[in-house]
Amino acid sequence: MNATHRNPQNTRLLDALAAQNSSTRLAAALAVGTRPEPDFVDVLVERCAIEPDFFVRDMLTWALTRLPTEITVPRLRAELRSERAQARSQALHTLSKIGDRNAWPSITRSLLHDADDQVARSAWRAAVLLVPDGEQAELAAQLATQFGRGDREVQLSLSRALVALGTVVEPVLRAARASHDPTVRAHASATERLLFDPDAGFDLAVDEARRVLALGPDREEETAC
Repeated sequence: MNATHRNPQNTRLLDALAAQNSSTRLAAALAVGTRPEPDFVDVLVERCAIEPDFFVRDMLTWALTRLPTEITVPRLRAELRSERAQARSQALHTLSKIGDRNAWPSITRSLLHDADDQVARSAWRAAVLLVPDGEQAELAAQLATQFGRGDREVQLSLSRALVALGTVVEPVLRAARASHDPTVRAHASATERLLFDPDAGFDLAVDEARRVLALGPDREEETAC
C-alpha cells in the first residue's frame, strides 16, 4: 500500500467510502474531492462501478473531476471496457463532466449502441460533448440508428443529444421520418420539432408527431399551418 493510503486519515476516508450508510459514503466522497490526491483515483473509479446511491455516485464523479486529467482519463477509458454496465455508464458520465476530447476515440459505436439503456444514454451525452469538429454528421448518423428505442426517458435522451449537435442532424431526421416504423417516424418528428423549437415539451412534440402521422402524409403540411 502506498504512502497516501498508509496515512490514517486517508485510511479512514477509504473505509468510509465503503460504509453501509449512504450519508457516510457521501461525506467521504466530498472529503476526497475537497482534498484531491492522485492515489485515490483507482478507489474512486472502482467505487463508481458498484455504488448504489445516485447522489453518492455524483459526488464520486465530482471528486474525480478534481484530479489531474492525465491520471483520470486513461483510467476511465479503461473502465469503458468493463463487463459491468454501471462501470461503463459512470465512466462515460465522468468523462463527459471532465470534457477532455482526448477521450473521444474511446466513445465507440458499441457504446453508442450498448444494450444497456443507461450506458447508451451516457454514451450519447458524452459523445455530443467530446465529438471533434467535422465529425458531428457521422455521429448524428450513428445516433439516428437508435430512433424508436426504449421508453420516454431513453427517447428524450436521444432527442436531446441530437438537438445538441445542431442543424447538422437535419438530413438524418428527414431520413428517419421516412422510415417504415411508425415509432421511429414519430420519434424523429418530435426531435425535429425540438430542434427548431427548444422550448417545446417533448411529450407534446411526440403527441403532435403521432397525430400528424395518424392523419397521413397528405395532411402534414396542412397540420403545420
